[in-house]
Amino acid sequence: MTTSPPLAWTGADPYATALRTGRGPLFLRRTDGWLLPLDVERWCARADPVDREVLDRCEGAVLDVGCGPGRLVAELAARGRTVLGIDVSTAAVEHTVRLGGQALRRSVFEPLPGEGRWGTVLLMDGNVGIGGDPRDLLDRAAQLLAPGGLLIAETAPLDVDERARVHLTDAQEAVGAPFLWARLGTAALLRYAGDWERCGQWAAGGRRFVALRSRNASSSAEPPKSTAVISSQRAG
Repeated sequence: MTTSPPLAWTGADPYATALRTGRGPLFLRRTDGWLLPLDVERWCARADPVDREVLDRCEGAVLDVGCGPGRLVAELAARGRTVLGIDVSTAAVEHTVRLGGQALRRSVFEPLPGEGRWGTVLLMDGNVGIGGDPRDLLDRAAQLLAPGGLLIAETAPLDVDERARVHLTDAQEAVGAPFLWARLGTAALLRYAGDWERCGQWAAGGRRFVALRSRNASSSAEPPKSTAVISSQRAG
Protein backbone atom coordinates (compact mmCIF):
# COMPACT_ATOMS: atom_id res chain seq x y z
CA MET A 1 0.00 0.00 0.00
CA THR A 2 1.19 3.51 -0.72
CA THR A 3 2.41 5.47 2.26
CA SER A 4 0.23 8.31 3.40
CA PRO A 5 0.64 11.48 1.31
CA PRO A 6 1.10 14.86 3.00
CA LEU A 7 -2.09 16.39 4.34
CA ALA A 8 -1.75 19.20 1.85
CA TRP A 9 -4.99 21.05 2.58
CA THR A 10 -4.79 20.82 6.35
CA GLY A 11 -3.62 24.37 6.96
CA ALA A 12 -5.14 25.96 3.87
CA ASP A 13 -6.94 29.09 5.05
CA PRO A 14 -8.65 29.83 1.69
CA TYR A 15 -10.27 26.38 1.79
CA ALA A 16 -11.47 26.86 5.36
CA THR A 17 -12.75 30.33 4.44
CA ALA A 18 -14.56 28.98 1.39
CA LEU A 19 -16.29 26.32 3.48
CA ARG A 20 -17.24 28.86 6.13
CA THR A 21 -18.72 31.31 3.61
CA GLY A 22 -20.06 28.69 1.22
CA ARG A 23 -18.47 30.26 -1.85
CA GLY A 24 -15.20 30.62 -3.77
CA PRO A 25 -13.25 31.44 -5.72
CA LEU A 26 -11.11 28.40 -5.06
CA PHE A 27 -8.87 26.53 -7.50
CA LEU A 28 -6.24 23.88 -7.91
CA ARG A 29 -3.31 25.51 -9.70
CA ARG A 30 -0.75 23.57 -11.69
CA THR A 31 2.87 24.68 -11.78
CA ASP A 32 2.31 26.07 -15.31
CA GLY A 33 -0.38 28.42 -13.95
CA TRP A 34 -3.43 26.51 -15.26
CA LEU A 35 -6.39 26.72 -12.86
CA LEU A 36 -9.02 24.07 -12.12
CA PRO A 37 -12.09 25.71 -10.53
CA LEU A 38 -13.47 23.98 -7.44
CA ASP A 39 -17.26 23.99 -7.12
CA VAL A 40 -17.46 25.24 -3.54
CA GLU A 41 -21.03 26.50 -3.80
CA ARG A 42 -22.33 23.08 -4.83
CA TRP A 43 -20.21 21.28 -2.26
CA CYS A 44 -21.54 23.48 0.54
CA ALA A 45 -25.18 23.14 -0.50
CA ARG A 46 -27.43 20.24 0.38
CA ALA A 47 -27.32 17.13 -1.79
CA ASP A 48 -28.94 17.87 -5.15
CA PRO A 49 -30.95 15.46 -7.36
CA VAL A 50 -27.80 14.20 -9.10
CA ASP A 51 -26.18 13.50 -5.74
CA ARG A 52 -29.29 11.75 -4.48
CA GLU A 53 -29.38 9.50 -7.54
CA VAL A 54 -25.82 8.43 -6.73
CA LEU A 55 -26.69 7.84 -3.08
CA ASP A 56 -29.68 5.72 -4.09
CA ARG A 57 -27.18 3.26 -5.56
CA CYS A 58 -25.11 2.90 -2.39
CA GLU A 59 -25.05 -0.47 -0.66
CA GLY A 60 -24.46 -1.25 3.01
CA ALA A 61 -22.28 1.01 5.14
CA VAL A 62 -20.81 3.91 3.15
CA LEU A 63 -17.37 5.51 3.36
CA ASP A 64 -17.18 8.94 1.68
CA VAL A 65 -13.51 9.54 0.83
CA GLY A 66 -12.70 13.25 0.70
CA CYS A 67 -16.11 14.16 2.09
CA GLY A 68 -15.48 17.91 2.01
CA PRO A 69 -18.18 19.91 3.83
CA GLY A 70 -20.30 16.78 4.16
CA ARG A 71 -23.42 17.14 2.06
CA LEU A 72 -23.40 13.47 1.06
CA VAL A 73 -22.63 12.21 4.55
CA ALA A 74 -25.43 14.36 5.96
CA GLU A 75 -27.92 13.14 3.35
CA LEU A 76 -27.12 9.49 4.01
CA ALA A 77 -27.26 10.03 7.77
CA ALA A 78 -30.68 11.63 7.40
CA ARG A 79 -31.78 8.47 5.59
CA GLY A 80 -30.67 6.42 8.57
CA ARG A 81 -27.69 4.89 6.77
CA THR A 82 -24.38 3.98 8.41
CA VAL A 83 -21.93 6.44 6.87
CA LEU A 84 -18.55 7.94 7.69
CA GLY A 85 -16.78 10.80 5.92
CA ILE A 86 -13.02 11.18 5.91
CA ASP A 87 -11.11 14.28 4.90
CA VAL A 88 -7.67 15.75 5.57
CA SER A 89 -9.19 19.18 6.26
CA THR A 90 -10.23 20.06 9.80
CA ALA A 91 -12.67 22.64 8.39
CA ALA A 92 -14.32 19.98 6.25
CA VAL A 93 -14.66 17.54 9.14
CA GLU A 94 -16.14 20.22 11.40
CA HIS A 95 -18.60 21.31 8.71
CA THR A 96 -19.72 17.71 8.20
CA VAL A 97 -20.34 17.30 11.91
CA ARG A 98 -22.36 20.51 12.04
CA LEU A 99 -24.61 19.08 9.32
CA GLY A 100 -25.26 16.02 11.48
CA GLY A 101 -22.84 13.60 9.86
CA GLN A 102 -19.92 11.68 11.29
CA ALA A 103 -16.44 12.41 10.00
CA LEU A 104 -12.83 11.65 10.77
CA ARG A 105 -9.78 13.70 9.88
CA ARG A 106 -7.75 11.12 8.05
CA SER A 107 -6.11 10.39 4.72
CA VAL A 108 -7.53 7.45 2.80
CA PHE A 109 -4.03 5.95 2.87
CA GLU A 110 -3.94 5.85 6.67
CA PRO A 111 -5.58 3.20 8.88
CA LEU A 112 -9.37 3.56 8.88
CA PRO A 113 -12.28 2.03 10.79
CA GLY A 114 -13.87 -1.03 9.25
CA GLU A 115 -11.20 -1.86 6.68
CA GLY A 116 -12.42 -4.65 4.44
CA ARG A 117 -16.04 -4.28 5.59
CA TRP A 118 -17.47 -1.22 3.85
CA GLY A 119 -20.34 -1.83 1.46
CA THR A 120 -19.70 1.28 -0.65
CA VAL A 121 -16.78 3.66 -1.08
CA LEU A 122 -17.53 7.04 -2.67
CA LEU A 123 -14.99 9.07 -4.67
CA MET A 124 -17.05 12.10 -5.63
CA ASP A 125 -16.28 15.66 -6.74
CA GLY A 126 -13.00 14.78 -8.46
CA ASN A 127 -11.68 12.73 -5.55
CA VAL A 128 -10.66 9.98 -7.94
CA GLY A 129 -7.60 12.22 -8.25
CA ILE A 130 -6.50 11.84 -4.61
CA GLY A 131 -2.82 10.98 -4.33
CA GLY A 132 -2.12 11.41 -8.04
CA ASP A 133 -1.92 7.68 -8.76
CA PRO A 134 -5.23 6.07 -9.85
CA ARG A 135 -3.94 2.51 -9.47
CA ASP A 136 -2.87 3.11 -5.88
CA LEU A 137 -6.20 4.70 -5.03
CA LEU A 138 -8.19 1.87 -6.61
CA ASP A 139 -6.06 -0.69 -4.77
CA ARG A 140 -6.70 1.13 -1.51
CA ALA A 141 -10.45 1.28 -2.18
CA ALA A 142 -10.45 -2.48 -2.75
CA GLN A 143 -8.80 -2.96 0.65
CA LEU A 144 -11.48 -0.88 2.32
CA LEU A 145 -14.43 -2.64 0.68
CA ALA A 146 -16.04 -5.90 1.68
CA PRO A 147 -15.69 -8.63 -0.96
CA GLY A 148 -18.03 -7.66 -3.77
CA GLY A 149 -18.32 -4.14 -2.40
CA LEU A 150 -19.20 -1.15 -4.57
CA LEU A 151 -17.02 1.79 -5.59
CA ILE A 152 -18.80 4.81 -7.08
CA ALA A 153 -16.47 7.37 -8.63
CA GLU A 154 -17.18 10.69 -10.31
CA THR A 155 -15.01 11.21 -13.36
CA ALA A 156 -14.07 14.32 -15.30
CA PRO A 157 -16.66 15.34 -17.92
CA LEU A 158 -14.09 15.00 -20.72
CA ASP A 159 -11.62 12.39 -21.93
CA VAL A 160 -8.55 13.18 -19.85
CA ASP A 161 -5.84 11.22 -18.06
CA GLU A 162 -3.31 13.46 -16.39
CA ARG A 163 -1.28 13.76 -13.25
CA ALA A 164 0.05 17.07 -12.00
CA ARG A 165 1.60 18.75 -9.00
CA VAL A 166 -0.85 21.39 -7.79
CA HIS A 167 -1.38 24.03 -5.13
CA LEU A 168 -4.62 25.11 -3.55
CA THR A 169 -5.27 28.77 -4.34
CA ASP A 170 -7.92 31.45 -4.13
CA ALA A 171 -6.46 32.91 -7.38
CA GLN A 172 -4.32 35.33 -5.39
CA GLU A 173 -1.66 33.05 -3.96
CA ALA A 174 -0.92 29.36 -3.59
CA VAL A 175 -1.24 27.89 -0.11
CA GLY A 176 0.70 25.11 1.53
CA ALA A 177 2.95 22.48 0.04
CA PRO A 178 2.27 21.30 -3.52
CA PHE A 179 0.67 17.89 -3.81
CA LEU A 180 -0.01 15.33 -6.52
CA TRP A 181 -3.44 15.20 -8.12
CA ALA A 182 -4.96 13.33 -11.06
CA ARG A 183 -7.81 14.09 -13.44
CA LEU A 184 -9.48 11.11 -15.07
CA GLY A 185 -12.27 10.79 -17.55
CA THR A 186 -14.43 7.67 -17.60
CA ALA A 187 -12.35 5.88 -20.23
CA ALA A 188 -9.15 6.51 -18.30
CA LEU A 189 -10.59 5.25 -15.03
CA LEU A 190 -11.85 2.08 -16.67
CA ARG A 191 -8.38 1.43 -18.10
CA TYR A 192 -6.98 1.37 -14.56
CA ALA A 193 -9.80 -0.78 -13.20
CA GLY A 194 -8.72 -4.10 -14.64
CA ASP A 195 -9.27 -5.99 -11.38
CA TRP A 196 -12.76 -4.59 -10.91
CA GLU A 197 -16.12 -5.66 -12.29
CA ARG A 198 -17.69 -2.83 -14.26
CA CYS A 199 -21.31 -2.52 -13.21
CA GLY A 200 -22.45 0.86 -14.46
CA GLN A 201 -21.63 4.25 -15.90
CA TRP A 202 -23.92 7.19 -16.40
CA ALA A 203 -24.14 10.95 -16.84
CA ALA A 204 -26.48 13.41 -15.14
CA GLY A 205 -26.49 17.17 -14.72
CA GLY A 206 -23.29 17.54 -16.72
CA ARG A 207 -21.48 15.12 -14.40
CA ARG A 208 -20.23 11.59 -15.09
CA PHE A 209 -20.03 8.54 -12.85
CA VAL A 210 -18.70 4.99 -12.85
CA ALA A 211 -19.71 2.10 -10.58
CA LEU A 212 -17.20 -0.72 -10.02
CA ARG A 213 -17.50 -3.86 -7.93
CA SER A 214 -14.59 -5.32 -5.99
CA ARG A 215 -13.53 -8.84 -6.94
CA ASN A 216 -10.96 -9.48 -4.23
CA ALA A 217 -11.61 -10.76 -0.73
CA SER A 218 -10.09 -8.80 2.14
CA SER A 219 -8.29 -10.23 5.14
CA SER A 220 -9.64 -7.54 7.47
CA ALA A 221 -12.11 -8.64 10.11
CA GLU A 222 -13.00 -5.26 11.61
CA PRO A 223 -16.64 -4.29 11.00
CA PRO A 224 -17.61 -0.75 9.99
CA LYS A 225 -18.43 1.36 12.99
CA SER A 226 -21.70 3.22 13.24
CA THR A 227 -19.90 5.88 15.24
CA ALA A 228 -16.48 7.44 14.71
CA VAL A 229 -14.13 9.51 16.80
CA ILE A 230 -14.10 13.05 15.48
CA SER A 231 -10.46 14.08 15.37
CA SER A 232 -9.17 17.61 15.04
CA GLN A 233 -5.57 16.49 15.37
CA ARG A 234 -3.22 15.42 12.64
CA ALA A 235 -3.41 11.67 12.28
CA GLY A 236 -0.25 9.90 13.30
